[in-house]
Amino acid sequence: MSRIVILGGGESGWGAAVLAQKKGYDVFLSDAGHISDKYKNLLNQYHIPWEDGNHSENLILNADEVIKSPGIPNTAPIVRKIMQIGIPIISEIEFAGRYTHAKMVCITGSNGKTTTTSLTYHILKTAGYNVGLAGNIGRSLAYQVAEKDYDYYVIELSSFQLDNMYDFKADVAVLLNITPDHLDRYDYNMQNYVDAKMRIVQNQTPEDAFVYWMDDPIIQKELHKYGIQSRLCPFSELKKAGSIGYLEDGKYELEYPMPVNLEQERLALQGKHNLYDSLAAGISANIVGVKSEVICQCLQDFQGVEHRLEKVTTINGVLYVNDSKATNVDACYYALDSIHTPVVLIIGGKDKGNDYSEIIPMVKQKCRALVYLGADNTKLHDNFDSLGIPVVDTSSMADCVTECHRLAQPGDTVLLSPCCASFDLFHNMEERGMMFKDLVKKLKDITE
Repeated sequence: MSRIVILGGGESGWGAAVLAQKKGYDVFLSDAGHISDKYKNLLNQYHIPWEDGNHSENLILNADEVIKSPGIPNTAPIVRKIMQIGIPIISEIEFAGRYTHAKMVCITGSNGKTTTTSLTYHILKTAGYNVGLAGNIGRSLAYQVAEKDYDYYVIELSSFQLDNMYDFKADVAVLLNITPDHLDRYDYNMQNYVDAKMRIVQNQTPEDAFVYWMDDPIIQKELHKYGIQSRLCPFSELKKAGSIGYLEDGKYELEYPMPVNLEQERLALQGKHNLYDSLAAGISANIVGVKSEVICQCLQDFQGVEHRLEKVTTINGVLYVNDSKATNVDACYYALDSIHTPVVLIIGGKDKGNDYSEIIPMVKQKCRALVYLGADNTKLHDNFDSLGIPVVDTSSMADCVTECHRLAQPGDTVLLSPCCASFDLFHNMEERGMMFKDLVKKLKDITE
């Protein structure tokens, strides 16, 4: 019996453990941190041995294969030891892909992944497809393969997941954009990050499709390097030679494989960045075979994604918007670009090697004030204090919301769009967004 060890006891890890057990492997799960009670109970329910708070080398280094959760870096001591003795390390997605013949629609990019994945899933689900939602969103792909196994999966893939995928193939691969992100995990070398993103096209054949934003300069530069075999299905903001999706005369247009057109003003998602997401999702659904009328319907009735430019409430004429998913500079840029009122911007967190120069002109143009939210705001002070805009330091969400309320004026927007990861003060970006929303709603109850 082959032995599989899973590192990480979150959604990805426990799903991989369930599938490995079902396929007859000797399974052990280890997490150096704390496994939540939810996942402990699930592991116990399936009688899967586990540990947390420690990595027992005698129970790990005898593995035939290791499935590593994407949040664990290769620099972790236990991962270094696994690599030194030559035990193969794969991702949960790679493992799950071995045990399903489902069609895979896989979506990556520095920004817009969750919105595009959710919208694509919404279209396929509405069209009646037997489809699962997986990756960085939804339930673990491995768990779904073990217990349900759909005919189609729509999968959001991070660069970390792509790093440990080797034989897995996307039937439809979507690359939204590539901008600097997670450089702390890639030796502060942009090319390393780019190479990880481009792995989305590996193993594709001429029967598969590659959907990408043709206006992205990095993608254009990289295309020729990878011997791409799949059908190229590029989209652009405006009609260009070769583009199969674009805007023209105020209309959303898809050319391939079936024509789709819709008045732009009827799209549920507004703003330039959301246009790209809507084009990518529409093209992907079109390739899979969804009828044009269903695509149009779903582009109009989609409800959006939590923590992505999510309107929370209005207090004394000030709109509060939760964009906690904006964990890099480019995402914050698009958020600011979509807002047409003065902004009190909440920015900060765990810096990932950010270059803030891209948003400085937008901050100068749009922002009434900046509220720094982080354990260490030194880099923010270095980049923004000289702009002459009022700034405030905070190290808790409660203080942050209080300062925003003090600084904002009627007609303004308070925007949580942090540019940074959340791990300095919060467990994850979801907790950061939920805490913001809860405190804003409590503020509303007090003030109105």
